[in-house]
Amino acid sequence: MIKLKDIYKNFGKVEVLKGVSFDHKQGEVLTILGPNSSGKTTLIKVILGMVIPQKGEVYIDGELVNGKYQYRNTIDYLPQIARFPDNLTVQELVNLIKEMRDTDSREKSLIEMFNLTPFLKQKLNNLSGGTKQKVNLVLAFMFDSPVVILDEPTTGLDPVSLISLKKLIKEEKERGKAIIVTTHILSFVEEMADQIVFLLEGKLHFKGSVNMLKLQTNQKDIEHSIASVMKANHA
Repeated sequence: MIKLKDIYKNFGKVEVLKGVSFDHKQGEVLTILGPNSSGKTTLIKVILGMVIPQKGEVYIDGELVNGKYQYRNTIDYLPQIARFPDNLTVQELVNLIKEMRDTDSREKSLIEMFNLTPFLKQKLNNLSGGTKQKVNLVLAFMFDSPVVILDEPTTGLDPVSLISLKKLIKEEKERGKAIIVTTHILSFVEEMADQIVFLLEGKLHFKGSVNMLKLQTNQKDIEHSIASVMKANHA
């Protein structure tokens, strides 16, 4: 479904991605892990066509999409930091995004799932960070696209909302979607991920399942496994 081949990206003299390659199948959750400045968000933006790599190829459903933009309509995306006009109400924002995409949407069930009905008439600048994140999740999932990319989706969520998010991701996975998530919450990874991509200083240092990572590093949990990979590559 998604294939990255030998992706390189520089910002000036700074090398952000250094030859990253991997495949991601439908019906799986892939988590992109790595410390700050490892290249996670840049990699996502390369997949979305928001960042153009100096070298490398991106394939979606077998089609080379470098330099193309129409394929973005097959991707639902939650940015790490979403910026919308603060003077809009939640309902106005939802309506605006619906008009821009001009396709079937399913926001009502998502609004109920994240208990946002009492906030629909409130302006965005009056919402807490956690409530804004729930609004962002509604926007990210409401178009039922075959690919879902979530950049730090758990930020600011209360336990009830986090459970709802996990349930939603599992349902979308079972429906055959290709889901990519970046997160720093390793317990979330252990519970949700079918595959892990671990980036360090722009290079891919691991691609496989959580159990494969534990076996490869001879560790009992994912925290120590990740620490082991980082130590091995800083030795």
